[in-house]
Amino acid sequence: MARVSVFRMGAVSDIDLRLLRVFRTVVDRGGFAQAEAELNVTRSAISLSMADLEKRLGLRLCRRGRAGFALTEEGKRVYDALGRLLTSVESFRAEVHAIHAHLKGELAIGLTDNLVTMPRMSVTNALKSLKEKGPDVVIRIRMAPPSDVEQGVLDGRLHVGVIPELRRLQGLDYQELYQEESHLYCAAQHPLFGRADADIDVELLSRCDAVMPAHAQAEAIAPLLHRLRSSATATDREGIAFLILTGLYIGFLPDHVAAKWVAEGRMRSIRPEITEYRTRYAVITRRGGRPNMVLDTFLEEVAYNSES
Repeated sequence: MARVSVFRMGAVSDIDLRLLRVFRTVVDRGGFAQAEAELNVTRSAISLSMADLEKRLGLRLCRRGRAGFALTEEGKRVYDALGRLLTSVESFRAEVHAIHAHLKGELAIGLTDNLVTMPRMSVTNALKSLKEKGPDVVIRIRMAPPSDVEQGVLDGRLHVGVIPELRRLQGLDYQELYQEESHLYCAAQHPLFGRADADIDVELLSRCDAVMPAHAQAEAIAPLLHRLRSSATATDREGIAFLILTGLYIGFLPDHVAAKWVAEGRMRSIRPEITEYRTRYAVITRRGGRPNMVLDTFLEEVAYNSES
């Protein structure tokens, strides 16, 4: 056989490894017929695989015929080298598994305000799972407006962010998280608090002082805000809650933010059937970012906790 080999060190493909494993099984079982059951392929398929391997190596590996199966001297040397190769492959696989089993590094995450009271605790539970899987992982949380979180992820200062999905930017990947429900609220000291919803119409609402959000909002809230009289603004939802609790203003809050004061009898929603709107939240990461096992694990846990 002409010894023109196309097999080179450093260029071992998946096909080469598959053929080499067939070769090892044939040798270990003492022949083609004996290897059929373990490989779960026909004897002719094994023969084709062996012929292909010999062609790729440019070497005669074995003799088969009436005298039975026997390795050539070259076949013996290849078999010995194969043992070392497969041992190295298994060692490599074990080391990679060990790396996965020992997460280490940092997760810098940007969050918008007042998500901690969200009943669907996807982010909280994902952070818990990440820390349990990687006790040495350092978690750094930065609270910031959505635009700052977006910029932080884009320029690499943050690995991941959780923001209301009001727009989609090029350069970011979005993973759907959940929807947040919001309504119009007033405090116990407000004149509307004791009124039945049936006695509150849009005209009455439009005459009340209202606090407006001084930050980007979902499109669904725009028609609702236009009906109200803006006499105060707040840059975040905590500021809106402060002004509502004075008893002088009405304003929109996420239900999970208002829930504490509603339970205490200090707030109530107003005309929930006409003032409800929903905001989609998403997890954002930089598109085409470098592989990061800590980040990938966090994203997997977010996806799992969002589904469960």
